[in-house]
Amino acid sequence: MPKAERPVNTTDTTDTAESPLATEPGGASGKVQSLERAIILLQATADSAPDGDTASNLAARCGLNRATAWRLLSTLEQHGLVERSPVTNRYTIGFAVALMASTAGFDGLIRRAHATLRRVSEQTGETANLAVVQQLGLTYIDEVTPPVVLAAQWLGRQVPMHATSTGKALLAWLPEQEAQSLLDGPLDAYTDTTITGRARLRAELERTRERGYSVCVGEMERNLYGVSAPVLGGRGRPFAVVSIWGPHDRVPESRFAALGPLVRAAAEEIAQAAQGAQAL
Repeated sequence: MPKAERPVNTTDTTDTAESPLATEPGGASGKVQSLERAIILLQATADSAPDGDTASNLAARCGLNRATAWRLLSTLEQHGLVERSPVTNRYTIGFAVALMASTAGFDGLIRRAHATLRRVSEQTGETANLAVVQQLGLTYIDEVTPPVVLAAQWLGRQVPMHATSTGKALLAWLPEQEAQSLLDGPLDAYTDTTITGRARLRAELERTRERGYSVCVGEMERNLYGVSAPVLGGRGRPFAVVSIWGPHDRVPESRFAALGPLVRAAAEEIAQAAQGAQAL
């Protein structure tokens, strides 16, 4: 069993020898340098999912001295924000982060994404919505519907992964092992177009990645057709999905080629807005 990583040099050229979360003068920006470094390190750990990464690699990725990174990671580990495998010495996000995330709302993401959804809905004349990735799948958190269209309300709903464009957009960009964990059990048929074979679903997910968006042809509700694209965060990992959908007579398959690039561009715009907020 390998020993836990320790800093090879306790002389840190980028930080003081004090506690890694001690308060330094923030200057005009008001920032606390060591706290900012800890946040960057925590984000890098999250981006290394699902396998995690070593302190040395995380330090290099964040531009930190190894001793600084090790002290910060040790402190984060004490508070349950990261976990270190005693076998591989790799760090992953800790359970404390999951607990905090479970109590967090999505007001900030909704606020930044709503204008994009509204513009897409006005441009296409169809419903545009946003779903966020949670532990067991996706939950819809915002929706814009044209005033002349009567549409089902999806807010707060969870849907089957294999039978919606939203779910398939998530599955296509997740690591295969994680995608399979969301497909535990049989693939139930909701309509005669639902994909119930795993080999066929894998082929559909490959096509989804190639074109950059997923499609649904009445696979959960016979009359509802749509397209979806993932909102990608660090390392190309999806944290939300944008969709455009409507009844079959308004959103036939012949519109997919035009709607697909629109939903993909909307997803990229929301991702940039979210990343810009993190950088503030």
